Formats: sequence, structure tokens, C-alpha cells
Amino acid sequence: MSEIETRFHGRRRGRPLRAGRQRLLADGLGLLGIDPAALPVGSDPAALFDPRPRAVWLEIGFGTGEHLAWQAARNPYIGLIGAEPFLNGVARLLAAVEAEGLANVRVLADDVRPLLNRLGEATLERVFVLFPDPWPKRRHRARRLVARPLLDRLARTLADDGRLLLASDDSDYVAWMLRHLLDHPDFAWTARGPADWRRPADQPPTHYEEKNLYGGPGATWIEARRKPRGAA
Repeated sequence: MSEIETRFHGRRRGRPLRAGRQRLLADGLGLLGIDPAALPVGSDPAALFDPRPRAVWLEIGFGTGEHLAWQAARNPYIGLIGAEPFLNGVARLLAAVEAEGLANVRVLADDVRPLLNRLGEATLERVFVLFPDPWPKRRHRARRLVARPLLDRLARTLADDGRLLLASDDSDYVAWMLRHLLDHPDFAWTARGPADWRRPADQPPTHYEEKNLYGGPGATWIEARRKPRGAA
């Protein structure tokens, strides 16, 4: 595994946090935070929750957390894990968790790849990667998150027929993600027509999607399923 596949690129902090948000980070991560180094290899992510959920979903790069909080509120029997290195966004999610009394959320305030390396095979039912940084400059393309190394990790940790949902408003990155997805032997693209490029009915509009409603190309959504293991 090369260094570029494991090193995080991007911001970890923005504007200084107010005292209340600093408290949320200290207290909230103490209760809900995940430390991948403390997990044994082959861990069951459902064991991170009490009570144990029916299934576990993962959002990679949840931004300000509105999508993850929306899913957690509407799916109380699902365990939601969010991974986000940007601490200002983590603080906003923790504020929503506190305000809405969400008991089915766990948070990794860091890069997701060390966690994926610790999880057992077929332990996730659904994964969201919504509007990741497209790193548009050619010299930065190796930093793009959605590529073969991440897809390999997700193919291992997603259950058979597990759902992977990708979205971007950058047309070059959409083509990049789709090419890598189609090249991967363990994923099947589910689109059958133009409607399948639009936001699915069970997805809320995100902050980044709404910013593009009045200009720009808009968002493209790509859904894939994890092929059953052992299938021809």
C-alpha cells in the first residue's frame, strides 16, 4: 500500500470554534467517538452501538453532518457511522445529535481508511460518499478518494448486495468515479435510465447540492451494489 493511498489530504480545522462547540467535541467524541487503533482486526461495527442495530451504514466525509443526522433520525434501528476529518463539521454534527437526541450515531473524527482496515468482512449494509473533494488539478488527481484502493476496502466490508451511493457536482470527477466503479469486479452499477442519475427518493438534498441549484451543472448520483460473493 503506497503512502499516497493512506495519507489524508485536506483541511482539519476552519475558523476557531466557540466554547460550546469545543465542549461538544470534547464531550461528544468522548461518548460517541471511534478510535480505530483500539479495535481488533475483523471488528463488527454493530458492537459499537447499544442497543445493537439491525444494520450499520457508513458515511465517508459527512461535511457538516446534515445528511447523516437526517438518516439517523429516520432510521432509528440502523447504526450510523460518520467519518470526517474536518473538526468544524464534526462539531456541527455533534450539535445536531445532541439537539435531536440521536442515540444511533458514532463518529470518527479522522480519515476513514484506518477504520475500514479494522472492520470485518461484509459488516456494512450501506455506504455514502457524497460530494467528496474532486481535486480538479491534474497533478492532484492521485488524491481523489473514490478510486481502486477505497473501492477494494468497500468491496470487502460491504455485505452482499450492499448499497454504495456516490454523488458529485464535478463532471470530470463523476466520469472518474464511474470509470473506477465499472472497472471494479465486485460492484454492479444499477442505473437503467436518465432518472437514475438524479438524487434517489430516500435521500435529502445536501448543503453542497443546494448551493448548486441556481448555477453550475448540478449533481450527479451514482448507485452501485456489491455483487454476491462467489457469483460467476
